[in-house]
Amino acid sequence: MKFAIMENVASDGGHEIDFDRILVEELRALGHEVEFYVPEGHRFKFDYHAPIHYLPGKGVSYDGAHGLKKLLLSARREYRRHGWYKEMYGAATKGKFDAIIFPSATYRYLRALTLTPLKDSPVPVLFLIHGLTPAEAKKLDEAAGKFKNKKNIRIGVQTFAAAKLNLRAKNLRVYAPPNYIPRDVTEDGRFAEGEVLRLGIFGQYRREKKVEDFIRAFLGGSYNRPVKLIVQGATTNREDAADFNGLIAKYKGEKSLEFWHKPLIGKDWQEGLLATDAIVIPYGADRYLYHTSAIISNAMGVKRAIIAADNVNPEILANYDIGCSFKHGDMADLKRAIEDFVNGYEAKKERYAAELMRAYEDFSPRKLAENIVKLAE
Repeated sequence: MKFAIMENVASDGGHEIDFDRILVEELRALGHEVEFYVPEGHRFKFDYHAPIHYLPGKGVSYDGAHGLKKLLLSARREYRRHGWYKEMYGAATKGKFDAIIFPSATYRYLRALTLTPLKDSPVPVLFLIHGLTPAEAKKLDEAAGKFKNKKNIRIGVQTFAAAKLNLRAKNLRVYAPPNYIPRDVTEDGRFAEGEVLRLGIFGQYRREKKVEDFIRAFLGGSYNRPVKLIVQGATTNREDAADFNGLIAKYKGEKSLEFWHKPLIGKDWQEGLLATDAIVIPYGADRYLYHTSAIISNAMGVKRAIIAADNVNPEILANYDIGCSFKHGDMADLKRAIEDFVNGYEAKKERYAAELMRAYEDFSPRKLAENIVKLAE
């Protein structure tokens, strides 16, 4: 089959880039063709080595927008989306591809679909949803139900929390999210032997994540072996950059801390994760009881244990013994969890290795590609 990926999310980093890469490389590995359709002016931050077709109408970003401006931009994005749908319908009727993939869709994509000819597409149109809260699931179910008689409108929902969502629409399929595996570096599969145990915090640095609270909990712990905490942070505005630099200056004398103030993309991101023995997810939010935490999928992809807030994809630690959790927002419990993990690591590392391999295989990117092909067939 030839798949057309309609991508309109512009990202300097993050899971959108890696998710598109999974689609391209894993669908090709199954013997399929892949090409992109994007808004005019769209620039990829990664070369997928796939054909790119440009659609009239530039993409719309919400970056820095609030209040009335954001509402106006939302209306403009909706209008542009209608135009892209019409263009994709035209290409489909000309036999340019066998199926269309919207890789990072929401129920709003379906709302816009009702007003365009793409709802009558001659080829399957696959809307891939990256997790849902119960409220979002209800809206998606209602939106999907409007297309119950449109055989080519199909929705794939990836979540670890399927049991918590009451999805009933017949054109919905639910499957597990994929791991993000290292594709540009050699997996070392190492587990610390005796010397320094390396923990890492990764991702965008924002003040509301309260990273310093975690640093204090880490520094206040009592450990039976040398341990180091790597704090990586990418900042997108001056305020966060200044805050992070202040944190670095404040703790520059702590030998057990190492700061990386820089974005990590592609090979650099993979090497960063592999430089640790465990990945810490100190910041949680209730939406991650349902939405997938990309950092957990990255951790399982590089076979690294986790220390995670208890409201971040709790199904993972409930079913895979790959680390420990703590009560979100409870710094005393966080300190306890770090101590338990570090001090018990030597005794549990073989168990972690076996369970991480099981999780690595259960959520392999190849399974995602196979599920998408089934959705299209």
